[in-house]
Amino acid sequence: MGDTFYFYIVRCSDSSFYCGQTNNLKRRMHEHNSHPTKSARYTKFRRPVELVYFEKYSTLRLAIRREREVKKWSKFKKELLVVGNENNKGKKANE
Repeated sequence: MGDTFYFYIVRCSDSSFYCGQTNNLKRRMHEHNSHPTKSARYTKFRRPVELVYFEKYSTLRLAIRREREVKKWSKFKKELLVVGNENNKGKKANE
């Protein structure tokens, strides 16, 4: 079976959002919250961060494409995506 890649959104301690992509969500969340050098510059000073949304992709290219798309959105539009996800817990992204 192939790799799984994720597009994700975290909510930072200042209530801002950070969007990213990874092939290991657990490791990446640990890096954002604790690693001195592997955290994104943006999240490093906005800890702790909380994973609030993610989508699974079969290729890195698709995850990066989604990240680029959502990063252009307003905070309000990202909030709607996150809240919609909270209201539909149990459903997989992209279904």
